[in-house]
Amino acid sequence: MDHQPPRVPLSQLALRFISGKYQGGEFPLGENKEIIIGRSSDLDMVLVEDMVSRRHARIACSDVDITIEDLGSTNGTFVNGEKIKRSNLKEGDRVLIGTSILKVVTSDSNGAVRKTTGEAQRSTQGKTMSGAIDEIPLPDLLQLLGTSKKSGILVVQSDEDIGKIVMRKGSIVFASINDLEEVPPLKSVYRILTWTTGTFSLEPYDERPIEGEIEASVTEILMEGLRQIDELNNLRHRLPDLDARVLLVHPLQAPLRNLSPVELDVLQLAVNFGHVATILNKSPATDLETAEVMLKLMKESYLHVE
Repeated sequence: MDHQPPRVPLSQLALRFISGKYQGGEFPLGENKEIIIGRSSDLDMVLVEDMVSRRHARIACSDVDITIEDLGSTNGTFVNGEKIKRSNLKEGDRVLIGTSILKVVTSDSNGAVRKTTGEAQRSTQGKTMSGAIDEIPLPDLLQLLGTSKKSGILVVQSDEDIGKIVMRKGSIVFASINDLEEVPPLKSVYRILTWTTGTFSLEPYDERPIEGEIEASVTEILMEGLRQIDELNNLRHRLPDLDARVLLVHPLQAPLRNLSPVELDVLQLAVNFGHVATILNKSPATDLETAEVMLKLMKESYLHVE
């Protein structure tokens, strides 16, 4: 028999802003039977921004459940990446309204919460949509941005790198890491998806075409990217370190005629550059495909680790 975890009393739940201009603020749910959210200054939760309708959404709290209902807003209300008309809310759910992402959380044990309205937060009005990827993982964030058809540059900063994912009306059209031109956009997106700590912000961008533009839906990127990440993680223990050098076996006895074009490309990169990180960067194939080829070339005595 399955044992369900104890349910948090609804009176202890709150909405915490984990992204947007009101980030860090909380709004108690248990003490409010009804919360009307929108841009109009006479509402319960006031979000002062263009993408929020005057009366955008309604949250109703009873003793048994919490529901959220879209009030015919222009830009929609989203729960866990899905556009909704009406939906139940539970702890851990994420709601997107305008550029604000709110998470249903257990409020502090002492009941102290910061009630957030546009009036209280006017000083932060210029803030972009931003937050921490520890709070909202990148796959979830991209799903929200894709479903709500957002446009902009998602700038993701980890401890060591800065990634940029350019979105146009919910589709991914370009990506880069540290502005490196040698790493193709798709490869950059898949690498950024592996980051689990850092910060993000959605910055505006103009509509001019970008050289090397791609056109990919968030769903396609996530399905393929997460598959590659899983398979690459399974290979990682067999791969040399990124700063290791792989060299051509000399004298070379394994026949070059047995290699495919992709395998010859990776072999050429190893001859020209040697370092594993550079081979991965310069290979036109994905990191997963390049890693698989490198392992094959090492196993069949074309390459060896210095």
